[in-house]
Amino acid sequence: MLLQDVYLLAFSGLFLILLTLLVQWFIASSTKASQADAIPGKISDNLSHDSFVFRAHRTFMNSLENLPLMLGTTFMAILISANPLWTGIFVWVFAIARLIHMALYYAIATEKNPSPRTYFFMLGLLSNVALLILCFITLI
Repeated sequence: MLLQDVYLLAFSGLFLILLTLLVQWFIASSTKASQADAIPGKISDNLSHDSFVFRAHRTFMNSLENLPLMLGTTFMAILISANPLWTGIFVWVFAIARLIHMALYYAIATEKNPSPRTYFFMLGLLSNVALLILCFITLI
């Protein structure tokens, strides 16, 4: 059986994660570029959660901060032949948690901590930790 068949669930979740990142990039870039006096690569220090430009930028940056660990853990799981079902489940939990996190970050302008998006950030983090534990168990 081909690797793509064995890990189809994980690969489809990875596709959604990467597609989400691409959408976030376009939204963050286009909203920032539409601002008067926009400077490429720089976001105004005066912006905060009440600004959609800030929230779109932070959503994208937050995904960039979280993605390397998830991608590394996922590829490690696949390369060491970790359980395909659990690998796929953890990848999909992360993907859905990141989508909901994104939607909440776009919709709710709050400085409150924890905010509703925090719970989905934590769910994504926990799925990543669970996948890392699965890798460890597979290795031993």
